[in-house]
Amino acid sequence: MVCTLLLILTAMVVPITRFQVTQQKEAELRAALRLMRNAIDDFKRYSDQGLIPVKLDSEGYPATLDALTEGVDLVGQVKKKKKFLRKVPIDPMTGKAEWGLRSYQDDPDSKSWGRQNVYDVFSLSDRVALDRTKYSDW
Repeated sequence: MVCTLLLILTAMVVPITRFQVTQQKEAELRAALRLMRNAIDDFKRYSDQGLIPVKLDSEGYPATLDALTEGVDLVGQVKKKKKFLRKVPIDPMTGKAEWGLRSYQDDPDSKSWGRQNVYDVFSLSDRVALDRTKYSDW
């Protein structure tokens, strides 16, 4: 009787634990996307204000995600760089620091990057979230 009760309790704990792990990863994914999108928006704001140099056809957005971590020279200041990210976060769904990118010129739901600039980021995971949406659509 005791063994049966333990088996039933164990069978209930495993799905709950998996659910909580998935919830935690989803929260980490949302935080990473928010962090990178805020960094891209800050880069754009600095370029619109003329505080960093703007390359032609970039629309004022960074050329790559690495540009956010490497830093950009500030206009009118000698040897002073502005870094927008300390490092590119790891996608908790794929376990890699690789992200899908969209240019300003790309379609909003495009999964291929036009390479003109980095306007948006998304997860490369093809898995489905707890709310039945794809992580790549977040």
